[in-house]
Amino acid sequence: MYMEKYVYYGMLFDIYQGLLKDSNKEIFKWYYDENLTLQEIADNLGVSKSYIGRIIKNTEKKLDELESTLHIYENKNKIKKLLEMNDIDKIKEELKKIFEN
Repeated sequence: MYMEKYVYYGMLFDIYQGLLKDSNKEIFKWYYDENLTLQEIADNLGVSKSYIGRIIKNTEKKLDELESTLHIYENKNKIKKLLEMNDIDKIKEELKKIFEN
């Protein structure tokens, strides 16, 4: 479960990072990309571990909200699956559903 969450938020971050505050991006990268602990990040910035935890949670929440609204990650995965299909009519039908949403 942890690894799935880690991969999921890493993917969302790649998609939506341009919509996040720079300070949150840096902390999120340290946590998810560089695998630093909350304490290590807190020590680097001279702040509390709980503050870093709140930033991570708030950033995850913001990423969830963005995906819930924009569905870029979801649609990207749907299109990937369609690329593996051979039935052109089924592909067209599924693409219509994606673009109607």
